Amino acid sequence: MTNTVITVEKINKSFGALKAVNNLSFKVNRAECFGFLGPNGAGKTTLMQMLYGVARRDDAQASTMDVFGLDPYTQELDVKALCGVVPQEDNLDSQLNVYQNLLIYSRFYGMETKQAGERIDELLDFLELSEKKDVRIKKLSGGMKRRLVIARSLLHRPKMLILDEPTTGLDPQVRHLIWQKIRELKKEGVTILLTTHYMDEAYQICDNILIMNQGKRIIEGPPRRLLEENIEPYVMETAKSGDKELEASWDTNGIRRDEVQNIPRYYAGDFARLKTLAKQMDTDDMNIRRTNLEDLFLRITGKCLNEKQ
Repeated sequence: MTNTVITVEKINKSFGALKAVNNLSFKVNRAECFGFLGPNGAGKTTLMQMLYGVARRDDAQASTMDVFGLDPYTQELDVKALCGVVPQEDNLDSQLNVYQNLLIYSRFYGMETKQAGERIDELLDFLELSEKKDVRIKKLSGGMKRRLVIARSLLHRPKMLILDEPTTGLDPQVRHLIWQKIRELKKEGVTILLTTHYMDEAYQICDNILIMNQGKRIIEGPPRRLLEENIEPYVMETAKSGDKELEASWDTNGIRRDEVQNIPRYYAGDFARLKTLAKQMDTDDMNIRRTNLEDLFLRITGKCLNEKQ
């Protein structure tokens, strides 16, 4: 029995002259967290909408989109029944309390009152919201609202959870809590699709990532392996502007120089080489660190992950 639950081959989506998704292919395995990483406007949200039937791909006959054996193009209601969706924007009813928001939503799944109540209590406990059960939405913090939207998406025990930038704007403590809940859901067998432009988020919780730019697949694989195979392990950042004549006197053997918004970065396989270079530069205004997915994206595309298209 194959472990693959989602197969996407050669899909496209255009809005007029804009090619939002361009000849994209990938596969997702059961109970993994598969992340889509890219700048704003890369096509991540459009891709998600096609996967659960909200948007339809172009030229469906020439492409493949199989989600748990279903095609969202023709079986969108069946696909939606398998999915829990957490959109970018919270869309809770601010006039109701926490419990009422979930209870009303349970009606869409035909859940009986007793069954719904038990499931709601279970989810509020899971997402650490039990004490807020009777609190109105407008009195919740942003992090609590986000957790409640996630709870709502899990009411019907979906096979697949779609998270569209779930931690944008949240403080680090709430982000780490949501990451931990995602890990627990994976252990329960839930397949998770995640869009994000936070490189640390993708690195921490994704089993595989697909880096996108202008609707295209740039690179795909486990985050740690992508870094090991495609970029030096260390980088030095500095606010010191690049003086070509001065740089010519430095020993830069084994160091690769790149530039972001006229500020140089220096990459190397050896931490000590960068420390030596820092001494030659005669500056304390520098930072030597491990490279991350944004560095990789920058090397491949020449753009930052949070840069608009």
